[in-house]
Amino acid sequence: MLRLGSLEVALPAVQAALSGYSDRAMRVVARRRGAELCMAEVVLDKLVLLKGRLRDRMLALGPDDHPIGGQLMGAEPDQFGRAAAELVEHGYDLVDINFGCPVRKVLGRCRGGYLLTTPSVALDIVKSVLDRVGGRRPVTVKMRRGFDDSAESERNFFEIFDGAFDLGVASVTVHGRTVEQRYVGPSNRDFLKKVKGRAGDRVVLGSGDIFSPENVADVMGETGVDGVWIARGAIGNPFIFREARALLEGAPLPLPPSIAEQRRALEEHLALTAETHGADRAGIILRKVGIRYADLHPLRDEVRGVFIGVRTCADVEAVLQRWYDPAGEWPPVERRKVMDRVAAGALLEE
Repeated sequence: MLRLGSLEVALPAVQAALSGYSDRAMRVVARRRGAELCMAEVVLDKLVLLKGRLRDRMLALGPDDHPIGGQLMGAEPDQFGRAAAELVEHGYDLVDINFGCPVRKVLGRCRGGYLLTTPSVALDIVKSVLDRVGGRRPVTVKMRRGFDDSAESERNFFEIFDGAFDLGVASVTVHGRTVEQRYVGPSNRDFLKKVKGRAGDRVVLGSGDIFSPENVADVMGETGVDGVWIARGAIGNPFIFREARALLEGAPLPLPPSIAEQRRALEEHLALTAETHGADRAGIILRKVGIRYADLHPLRDEVRGVFIGVRTCADVEAVLQRWYDPAGEWPPVERRKVMDRVAAGALLEE
């Protein structure tokens, strides 16, 4: 059981906030396959406050899309707090503060991971969010282990980490890479262990290099963290949540998803994408997701190549007819080989 303030979930593996991916379609498909707490796409605080289609889409939550967390990014404490209040008032079950995004244009605007260099501003943001939310929902923080590998960066990290808990956040999620690393090199599990040892009973989640159910169990076992965020490892692989649940409960791992199961997931993802974004955009949006679904297919390279050419819903349906025919004769794929390919592909793509 993962306890985040007043919110309790049975599966301590959270679908992470993923810009451009974790929309309603991805979340619902994952929920149907075992995910519980899912994060919406990270969004700028000012876009939550401005009227427009993005705001409308972010605030339109279905009854089948809970519990859901909203992750905010920004640089100005009062604006951050007002946006957090909007999420709560429109039904979000949790508000998360992003102090970890390593994208250069984000850093250049003093957002995301940049705030790890300015502890006083970061903690002003935390206080503003907590004040505006007023205890109605849990508030959490997502961080990287520092801006870089310097001693000053680590001091800044712990000033924010300790200060956020002292102010009243329900948990802190720590990605084991620095901002400067982006996605290069391994996530530092030793640092996660150090952080959790310092936190004691306070809730800490780990993030980074979670591509398989074994990774979930290993990170929790090796570091003592209370749970994990599954980010890139969940793109195109909603089945990872049922697998993680089985492993954590001591049950045998389910068989890898069959061609029929993969097809059903893709059909659902396409239909939900069309509902969310419109049929005219659904095909092109699903292309990048389909490329990652292809990592589970026994003929990964061929299917990946076909998805690269997808533009319309009809294109996606043609791929499903040709490459996801349950009656076809497909070679088996061992789980470990599949997950190794997913990890390698994800690292190259980021």
